[in-house]
Amino acid sequence: MKRKLTTKFIEGQKPDPSKRLDIRDDLMPGLVLRISTPGTKTFCLHKRINGKMRRLTIGRFPVLSLAEARERVRQVLYDIETGRFEDCTGLEVETKPTLRAVIPDYMEKYAMVHNRDWKRKQALLAKFTTLHDKQIDQIKRADVVKACDLIRKSAPTSANRALAHLKHLMGWCVERGMIDANPIAGMKPPSKEKSRERVMTDDELGAMWTACDAEGYPFGDCMKLLILSGQRRAEVAEMRWSEIDLEKRLWTLPSQRAKNGRQHTVPITDAMLDVLRRVPRFLGSDYVFTTTGKSPVSGFGRVKKRLDKALPEGTEPWIIHDLRRTMSTNMAMMGVPQPVTEALLNHKTGVVSGVAAIYNVYSYADEKREALETWNARIEEITKTKNDPQSVGCGDARSLGRM
Repeated sequence: MKRKLTTKFIEGQKPDPSKRLDIRDDLMPGLVLRISTPGTKTFCLHKRINGKMRRLTIGRFPVLSLAEARERVRQVLYDIETGRFEDCTGLEVETKPTLRAVIPDYMEKYAMVHNRDWKRKQALLAKFTTLHDKQIDQIKRADVVKACDLIRKSAPTSANRALAHLKHLMGWCVERGMIDANPIAGMKPPSKEKSRERVMTDDELGAMWTACDAEGYPFGDCMKLLILSGQRRAEVAEMRWSEIDLEKRLWTLPSQRAKNGRQHTVPITDAMLDVLRRVPRFLGSDYVFTTTGKSPVSGFGRVKKRLDKALPEGTEPWIIHDLRRTMSTNMAMMGVPQPVTEALLNHKTGVVSGVAAIYNVYSYADEKREALETWNARIEEITKTKNDPQSVGCGDARSLGRM
């Protein structure tokens, strides 16, 4: 905000409880009135000194009048232009924090409050190693472009996600008055992405199931529930016993844990119940899959590497999220209506939209249970074929990866 400051105007300004306000003086270049959230009014000078943008505190209003602040700024500007300015002039020089210092502050005050996957965001922001020691107001668009290019060499998709998170962090810094503008607003993702189409085959799922048997608790059992239920990795890995009703055979995922923020109920089939009954319970812990009792399991990257070794030779690259697509694709092949599949996956795809989406409270409870039982029966058929080639169904040439 910029305008000609007057004493009357300054006296009438009220603080904004959500952010600091900076008002630039239209009369004296560089003079800024900063109003803190508690209401303190401070005169500052914004000026580039020795190539770096600096903020110098001039004094507080009304102890220092507007006329005195302008005169003091004039004197400092004169010293800067004549080369006689030194940091020991008695003025407080405010230096901006580095990106390394801003990230934990951002995580604590925003990401951990609003983002369920804040750990992933933190890991991606950590990839900007070349920017960590730069002051937040010194980070330029060109710097971010170079940093993204480095990330893209080894992880193209991660470069896109990291840039998105850095954009949001910079916007957050603008809102909090740390910087005046977001230098990477509107910057396009460095990598072109295409939708994944990977669907696991019968042989791959059979081999994975056998590997999960060998893996055991907690990761083997967790992966089995991922295959059987088709739910998201974090939702299954962070499953709580308090969410499970074994009598009603229902798993209720609360809105706080669901990716789309909607409470979701998942039928517990016989196969899922068989897995859950074998799971050990930690005394005093609500987590179903845990090694400490204090936190859910993590480190699926290492588990996936072990599973990769157990899959058939020549298996195409896959990710855990592909298991959801595998279930969805095969449900379509088995004649399950798409709205039922989407309700089971708790996933919005536009099948039901507009007013219908708002007022459609029908949960497809019976249909979801029937569809999941059908899918689990298919998994049982696959695993029996894998373990006993002579069993019924071994001649079935169908593949989960073929339409």
